[in-house]
Amino acid sequence: MAELAGGDIQMDAGNLYREETFTDLKSGSLRKLVPVTAAGEDDPAREPIFTAVAQVMTPGGILPLSGEVRGAKTLEEAVAGFPEALKQALASLREEMEAIQRERASQIVVPGRNGGGLPPDLLVR
Repeated sequence: MAELAGGDIQMDAGNLYREETFTDLKSGSLRKLVPVTAAGEDDPAREPIFTAVAQVMTPGGILPLSGEVRGAKTLEEAVAGFPEALKQALASLREEMEAIQRERASQIVVPGRNGGGLPPDLLVR
């Protein structure tokens, strides 16, 4: 995310990456972020970052899903870690959705607020 420094948006020249994408045209994609120097040369001092990306069909439509392939240093390792990365991403998504459902279920319903109850003109006095 861009940070404002004195009103100007600045890029961190010491933290640049080149993006590469790989896909099998069936299950999803792997995104590889290759660390580079400010001159655009590969930076061997830093490890690449691999992210597994897929789409899941839900009753509400297509849901994008992504997760970091932890520990992968090569494309071959990232391919092997693809299923686990997506399983972890899906588990995290389920936890978030369950937390939202618990929060909504625990809300106190007060007539006349949040669209609940009868309109004031229909209340019996």
